Amino acid sequence: MKQRVLVWDLPLRLFHWGMAGLFGVMWFTGKQGGDWLHYHQLAGFTLATLLLFRLAWGVFGSETARFGRFLAGPRTVGRYLRGELSETEQPGHNPLGGWMVLALLCTLSLQVFSGLFAADVDSYLYDGPLATRVAGEVAERITAWHKASFDVLLVLVSLHLLAILVYRVVKRKNLVLPMITGYKAIDGQVRSLHFAPAGLALLALGGSAGVFYALLH
Repeated sequence: MKQRVLVWDLPLRLFHWGMAGLFGVMWFTGKQGGDWLHYHQLAGFTLATLLLFRLAWGVFGSETARFGRFLAGPRTVGRYLRGELSETEQPGHNPLGGWMVLALLCTLSLQVFSGLFAADVDSYLYDGPLATRVAGEVAERITAWHKASFDVLLVLVSLHLLAILVYRVVKRKNLVLPMITGYKAIDGQVRSLHFAPAGLALLALGGSAGVFYALLH
């Protein structure tokens, strides 16, 4: 019998959809160029703060948000691929999904933080705020990384969306709704999961904003 289990906490869900929205804004404004790059930078600053928050939440946050809980070793991945790992054992990200999350976060972090040193080679009006801290040749090289990492991100996001579609069509599982409501329908008895208090999330977010502000200045 399926049970309705709270799996994703509110801070993680807000981060997820905030990240997705900001990614779309950065994509659109980056493609437009010109004065749109001002909004591109603002979206990047906000996303950088959220990524720092996600790093902290992955260590001190709720159980299903912690990297140590959803990054599985080869044996667990093998069990999952053979269909031997039940959802009650790992109610959050499955082993492959966990590694995809890490790949997305790492690539997105490279894309966002490289943007701080990137040079606007067309007008030089919207250089990254730290571009003057490095030599011009270095800034141009980092700009190339910034653009290349975005292409890698598009591939990873496409794979992520494809996996969601496969789960919906083949396995008849909706992965989107739980990331909205926080609840999943799971067969069997699920042990009690640990959820960090909301106050800790606010503290982590404030600390992340402070760290990013200090980095810029």
